[in-house]
Amino acid sequence: MHTRARSSAALTGLLAAAVALSGCGSDDTPARPEIADPLAVTYDGGIYLLDGQTLTVADDLKIEGFNRLNPAGNDTHVMVSTKDGFQVLDAVHAEFTDITFPGAKPGHVVRHADRTVLFTDGTGEVTIFDPHDLEHGKPKTDTYTTAAPHHGVAVELSNGQLVITLGTEEKRTGIAVLDKDRKEIARNEDCPGVHGESTVAGEAVVIGCQTGALIYRDGVITKVTSPTPYGRIGNQAGTDASPIALGDYKQDKDAELERPQQISLIDTRDASLRLVPLGTSYTFRSLARGPQGEALILGTDGRIHVIDPVAGTVTRTLPVIGAWEEPLEWQQPRPAIFARGSDVYVTDPTSKQIHRIDLAAGKIATTVTLDGTPNEISGVVADAH
Repeated sequence: MHTRARSSAALTGLLAAAVALSGCGSDDTPARPEIADPLAVTYDGGIYLLDGQTLTVADDLKIEGFNRLNPAGNDTHVMVSTKDGFQVLDAVHAEFTDITFPGAKPGHVVRHADRTVLFTDGTGEVTIFDPHDLEHGKPKTDTYTTAAPHHGVAVELSNGQLVITLGTEEKRTGIAVLDKDRKEIARNEDCPGVHGESTVAGEAVVIGCQTGALIYRDGVITKVTSPTPYGRIGNQAGTDASPIALGDYKQDKDAELERPQQISLIDTRDASLRLVPLGTSYTFRSLARGPQGEALILGTDGRIHVIDPVAGTVTRTLPVIGAWEEPLEWQQPRPAIFARGSDVYVTDPTSKQIHRIDLAAGKIATTVTLDGTPNEISGVVADAH
């Protein structure tokens, strides 16, 4: 269930506009202003929509439950994962559309090659569509259902091939690659606990494992083995500007909550894996990429650590917020990072603030304080069309 909350000033303005129009004998409803480069920020009970440059809160949409956000793949929409499935939010016009993709346990949303791919964990269904078609209503979709429901992910490549995870609700084992007719052409099951994905330059796909990662590139699946017996790469960030994927790295299999202090760099050209120490811990919402392919990690020291993925070195650190500690429950708010071009956004649940960092200048450009505690952050990100 979702409704829109507006300030009394906004309501007054709308009423005045309506009165003025009625005085002119017009039945037209005044057009609402569009939100420029919108950001979406969840809080307990709703989603704030912010102007991407000024960080002005343009609207506040009420929606119940714990909800997750992902770019839909065009310059207007955001995908909202709710308890009932994926719902399409028009972030520019601050309204939920009537476009939904129902299903139990909606999971990963992947954008690549001008296609958006949804994975529904509770059914194992993969839904694929052109995100630009959302402008005209519910898009035409292609679907595929995996052999068993599981917490998985899928990526469609520009040649129509589909990379999918393999597993059940009890055990996840690897990936398979299907051709455009959905016939299997490659498989690798040497990937226990498969989780997370990224695509990088050369249209290489990287899938995380508890023992390293799998790379699918140029028709071949290659296993990259972690340097420690247990080396879990569960969250990644990729970019077309680099052939190297950024991943997290956990090596304590028995930890209730490991607070890792090193990240992984997976080079898809030679299937190598490099660990880079940070000197601070981070979480699954800490990974992003800059416009030149830089690896960006938001540490619990409150700084953005900028890494040259080729050299594997930290080139600079940018102070943004105070030091913080990851909560035990993954749904609980913790600082998060979202990058779009040279703008990098960081949430601070403690102060209820959002910061926009100018990456080129290396400093905070804008800050806003919200009424609610920010949790997830995302925004519109359009692929070339």
